[in-house]
Amino acid sequence: MVYNFDEVIDRSNNRSSKYDERLKKFGTMDVIPLWVADMDFRTAQPIIDACMEKAKEGIWGYTSRPDSYYDAIIDWQLRRNGWNIDKDKVSWCLGVVPAMSVIMKLFSEKGDSVLIQTPVYSEFYDITEAAGRNVVENQLVEVDGAWEINFEDFEKKAKDPKVKMFLLCSPHNPLGIVWTASQLERMFEICNDNDVLLVSDEIHSDLIFHGTRHIPTATLSPKAANNVISCISGTKTFNLAGLQASTTVFPNVEMKEAFDQYWMSMDVHRNNAFSSVAMEAAFNEGEEWLEQLLTYISANFDYVKDYCDKHIPKIKPNVPDATYLMWLDCRELGMTNEELCEFFIKEAKLGLNEGYTFGRSLTGFMRLNTACPRSVLRQAMKQLETAVNRL
Repeated sequence: MVYNFDEVIDRSNNRSSKYDERLKKFGTMDVIPLWVADMDFRTAQPIIDACMEKAKEGIWGYTSRPDSYYDAIIDWQLRRNGWNIDKDKVSWCLGVVPAMSVIMKLFSEKGDSVLIQTPVYSEFYDITEAAGRNVVENQLVEVDGAWEINFEDFEKKAKDPKVKMFLLCSPHNPLGIVWTASQLERMFEICNDNDVLLVSDEIHSDLIFHGTRHIPTATLSPKAANNVISCISGTKTFNLAGLQASTTVFPNVEMKEAFDQYWMSMDVHRNNAFSSVAMEAAFNEGEEWLEQLLTYISANFDYVKDYCDKHIPKIKPNVPDATYLMWLDCRELGMTNEELCEFFIKEAKLGLNEGYTFGRSLTGFMRLNTACPRSVLRQAMKQLETAVNRL
């Protein structure tokens, strides 16, 4: 079927964090919310149909996960990424961030250090510090608008005996980088040589553009398969984050059992009644929707880039190869981080993510969520142009 991504759906007052938490996040409800990684599109019709059938049952008790649940995930990864996952090494979890948080607590100690590559998803800071571990930054280097790994710095920090874990964001959020095989191999080898556990967050791995190809880190080599923990999910892909489901792929059953036991100790080991149904339908029948979504979002990228080039040249957006998030370089506006945030909220009336939360030493960046109807994006760009012209 043909999906209509131009449809504007009123999400106000429907318990959507993206909309209903504007006052809490921005101090006002009077902003177009283009922040948290949540799409303003209805999900694939087969997923809706499956959940509707489940709703009609009227019985939503404790829910099991049949083999078909894991089969759907494994078939998807094999079909899309050529990754043949061993079902015996797979665990369910509420989400990728909770999974990484528990992995950190299980396989490192308080006072240990965790390596991250900034700018990066702000939760990488948060879960590390909340667990009593120290953040060590391998800052990505900007070269002519593109961001690259400083491997000399990466290796130097990985050699620090206090560094026990590396959180890799692949594909990268917020820069939208799809790492190449050579980049992944070099990062893995450095970690492996220095007994640093590599944990790969691959939640955006289905949202890939411009002919690039996602490479699951664990598929690099047999050595990688035996030493990498992978965190994957279809919730970002199909806009199902509210149903809470992710998959963790371990290199061995001993790690899997430790992870499962952690959640069992809190009696957290079941999906909600709709989550498993939705995820199976997504992986088995959602591909048609996804292909149309990718085309639409790619056009949204082009729209923002063209608009800024023509009308707001002081703001320079990247065109990502992954995710639906654009990194805006606003440094030519000459504002502090505080001034920039206030400008977007009060003058442009836009609710974006502050760039400094992804890299605490950065000034002058914002993150824009483009997963919305083109008309919403058009209005947002007009408001931003007007605000910049008033400066």
